[in-house]
Amino acid sequence: MASAPNDGSGRPANVLIVEDDPIIAIDFEDRLLGFGVISVRTVGSVAQALDAIAQHAPDFALLDVELIRETSFAVAERLVALKIPFVFVTGYGAEARIPPEFSGQPRLQKPCSSDALEAALKLRAAG
Repeated sequence: MASAPNDGSGRPANVLIVEDDPIIAIDFEDRLLGFGVISVRTVGSVAQALDAIAQHAPDFALLDVELIRETSFAVAERLVALKIPFVFVTGYGAEARIPPEFSGQPRLQKPCSSDALEAALKLRAAG
């Protein structure tokens, strides 16, 4: 299935959220849909994320760095390989341990404002 054409809004049509906290995931999903994102899928583990990407690659992804008993870096590696833009989301701020190969990736601090989330979507769509 092809991605929806860019409607000029600068927003991706299909976003994958990798987040293990259901309340945070629902909040992100609601805000993304409110921004005009057409399709939002949420998964809570690396295995689920890799499966979701294999089934239908997203246009953009939000990756919680610290998932239950794992990190999302394997998902980040897959997204880089597919040239799919993403943003790390973390509640740990600058203390989050991001491997050097991902040091240039944008990050959002949890909790993030709607303005910051929307700006991340537009920044990545332009990049």
